[in-house]
Amino acid sequence: MDPALARGRLAAARVGRLGTVTGDDRPHLVPCCFALLDADDAGGRAQPTVVTAVDAKPKSTLALRRLANVRAHPHASLLIDHYDDGDWSALWWVRVDGVASVVDDGPDRDRAVAALVAKYEQYRRTPPPGPVIALDVTAWRQRDSMTVHLVNLTNPMMMKGPLREVFPIGPERVRIRLS
Repeated sequence: MDPALARGRLAAARVGRLGTVTGDDRPHLVPCCFALLDADDAGGRAQPTVVTAVDAKPKSTLALRRLANVRAHPHASLLIDHYDDGDWSALWWVRVDGVASVVDDGPDRDRAVAALVAKYEQYRRTPPPGPVIALDVTAWRQRDSMTVHLVNLTNPMMMKGPLREVFPIGPERVRIRLS
């Protein structure tokens, strides 16, 4: 899938599945509303950022497990997909992986809530009252391809923490565009 198409599908999707890891190393997956902030919109972050918030839908607490998970293990993923039972050639999925953080207040939270309010009518009526999870996207994966964001890890302002992960994907052709 073309990277621009993958980005467009991610930006337009109404719901995703947020994958985090619990404190005892178990997977945790929840559906969520989210918005995609481009690097220019993400308050100086070096790469696109996916944001999701603890909203006002009925819950027993605003201290959700996903928040504790991100604080314990910051690596997370968001998956969107399209399924068509009648036409499997129309199936697609996009997954973004990265380093997440919990944002309780301040301009990053305000920017995230503004993006969510702009995308979802329900949030215009009742803006999310809780913390925001900001997932700094370092890899885009989709059917038949993968895009990785190369980040200058020697600059401490470029990312909240370095990724120390190796993705064994076999021989690949790589194109790098410097801008």
